[in-house]
Amino acid sequence: MKRFFDLVLALVAALLLSPPFVLVAVAVRLTSRGPVIYWSDRVGRHDKLFSMPKFRTMHVNTPAVATHLLSDPKQFLTPIGSFLRRSSLDELPQLWSIIKGDMSFVGPRPALFNQHDLIDLRAKFGVNGLRPGLTGWAQINGRDELAVPDKVALDITYLNKRSMRLDIRILWLTAIKVLRRDGVAH
Repeated sequence: MKRFFDLVLALVAALLLSPPFVLVAVAVRLTSRGPVIYWSDRVGRHDKLFSMPKFRTMHVNTPAVATHLLSDPKQFLTPIGSFLRRSSLDELPQLWSIIKGDMSFVGPRPALFNQHDLIDLRAKFGVNGLRPGLTGWAQINGRDELAVPDKVALDITYLNKRSMRLDIRILWLTAIKVLRRDGVAH
């Protein structure tokens, strides 16, 4: 049921959001050198690696680490990178990962391939058995501001309480957070 919901919602969203998708792609192209889409190696369900697309918000020479690990993340942002992140428009291409089946709308955010502390802790508690999500319980309860153990604790809560009702609640709360731009550090 969840996979069917994801697929239908992703196809509808891709159709409805195609005009902003094109506008953002043009804006990225006009404001910085490099590809419009950044493909990030992420850890998916059962620790399987996949490539997750995002609109590029950082310059092409940025190290492939979590943003909070950069000494000065702002120096790496493109002219529109901060806006794309605050508005979550950089996430639009992830609809492709949902359609493909690498991601779901709701689940733990996929870890970067080199976030070993997060990957190991999720594996220890079985969270790695979930399909990663565009949003999740940790996203609406802190996002960039959470320490790894706190993020995993919220992922465990989602693992134990997951349901379509909870997923719909998380999607609704995510929409509110995005509109308010809550919890975005960079």
